Amino acid sequence: MTLVLVDYGSGNLRSLRAGVERAGARALVSADPAVVRRATRLMVPGQGAAGPTMATLRRTGLAEAITGAVEDGAHLLGVCVGLQILFERSEEDDATCFGFLAGHVERLHGVARLPHMGWNDVEPQRPHPLAAPLPACAYFAHSYAVRDAGAATVATTEADGVQFASLVAKGRIAGAQFHPERSAAAGQALIAAFLGWADAA
Repeated sequence: MTLVLVDYGSGNLRSLRAGVERAGARALVSADPAVVRRATRLMVPGQGAAGPTMATLRRTGLAEAITGAVEDGAHLLGVCVGLQILFERSEEDDATCFGFLAGHVERLHGVARLPHMGWNDVEPQRPHPLAAPLPACAYFAHSYAVRDAGAATVATTEADGVQFASLVAKGRIAGAQFHPERSAAAGQALIAAFLGWADAA
């Protein structure tokens, strides 16, 4: 297994790498499209906004490399903004995203305070290898989310009565709206589950 953490100049790469290493695997951090293209397992972290994130990925050739790796059967986990860009579009910056998953990212209208930041419950909605650590409490920091991820929804979270998808998966594509690298035991368990995820449930 070649696990690559995609380095596009944003995201909590050091903490994610440490989480992977605690799970007993080796993670390669790379901004080289050729390295990303050959990966069999990818993590795309996220801090910031969807528009600049996609613009950077496209400008550097990393978007094409990620798409190519996925087409060749790589497993992909997007974290926070990394989840959001898996979908078709984001209301944030009116960004066109990867479109690996059907759905749209929206601002969390109705939440009392944005960003939605801190610990919140993640409740499983269907069985999936990545849902093994759930239910759990995880750490969030975001103002946008996917309200309706359809059949890709694995788990949801509620903030001030507003529900959104907090863990999604379809085929070999998955995303966590929360930060597993900051979510203590539950986050570590999710990283371990991703490393051991071998099918396309």
